[in-house]
Amino acid sequence: MYRTKKMMLLGSGELGKEVVIEAQRLGVDTVAVDRYADAPAMHVARRSYVIDMLDAGKLREVIEREKPDLIVPEIEALATSELVKLEEEGYRVIPTARAAKLTMDREGIRRLASEKLGLPTAGYRFADTYDEFVQAVRETGFPCVVKPLMSSSGKGQSVCREEADIERCWNAAMEGGRVRNGRVIIEEFIRFQSEITLLTVRSVSGTSFCAPIGHVQESGDYIESWQPHAMSDEQLEEAKRIAKTITDELGGYGLFGVELFLAEDKVYFSEVSPRPHDTGLVTLVTQNLSEFAIHVRAILGYPIPEIVQVAPGASRPLKADRELDDYRIQGAEEALSVPNTQLRVFGKPVTKAGRRMAVALSTADTVEAARERAKRALDCLSIEEDA
Repeated sequence: MYRTKKMMLLGSGELGKEVVIEAQRLGVDTVAVDRYADAPAMHVARRSYVIDMLDAGKLREVIEREKPDLIVPEIEALATSELVKLEEEGYRVIPTARAAKLTMDREGIRRLASEKLGLPTAGYRFADTYDEFVQAVRETGFPCVVKPLMSSSGKGQSVCREEADIERCWNAAMEGGRVRNGRVIIEEFIRFQSEITLLTVRSVSGTSFCAPIGHVQESGDYIESWQPHAMSDEQLEEAKRIAKTITDELGGYGLFGVELFLAEDKVYFSEVSPRPHDTGLVTLVTQNLSEFAIHVRAILGYPIPEIVQVAPGASRPLKADRELDDYRIQGAEEALSVPNTQLRVFGKPVTKAGRRMAVALSTADTVEAARERAKRALDCLSIEEDA
């Protein structure tokens, strides 16, 4: 009887769905876990479970029941201290339980990057109460960036531009955090020229990099990405140095999304995700191996060949503007009429305001043309109530 490895995903959104598809192509048995039913990766995994993944007991229970060879966190909101214990007991957490724990909240990774590794970052302060927050904002100066210590897809992030914004930004952080505690990070506002994701791979083949991905964010969530992003040789080498430094410290095998700010004379470390990155959805059409295929190969211990950019490309996510229990996505026929364009519809069970529901992916001879095509495709799409 064929013996396959078993992979358990903790978090089963659209990125996890692509990971499951790639894992199954290599004969891996897949189990999807999330806090809600019918999450995207559950559509394609062999089995699935719905649990509160912040509950250490429930997380341990499902892991001990399935006994996976690989535990693959796909979100931050997990009982990471329990993952550390499970790793000590012999389970393999990707890339490591320590990496999952450190990157669960922004404080751990920011202190590691700045205070231990000496990487260039924006100045930062932390606050536990509203009074501490007000003081920290005034000491940092306006404008400044406010974020919950733990959130996904930019939820709870805002820019505090003046005294009148303080209460609004505090409330946004409280409502947007995955874990309900009052601690937030207040960051110096970096006047950067652009923001990139440098997908960094640790594998048996060593450390390698994808071409840099440029992106635009609103309220901390990406609304457009493109690859490659133009950089000077000096900027690219410094970006690679920063990315290798932080990923070497986190250790393990897999793909990491390293976010960086490009200023006129400096590259700043922003954040790192030890997993595929939402801005990297564009690699589904731009590379010989997508970020998801690379991630799966790396964590299985397979070699990573040269990562080749086959075409410039761009992505545009379709986001819902309201909450709907029954919905349909319209305009796919028109969107797919745009040359060299693909769609990925995530199949999430319900919509919520700001929730990503699909993505348009386009390639062209130039990045500029690809971005224009992706925008045209997105403009064809809409989310309507299914009466």
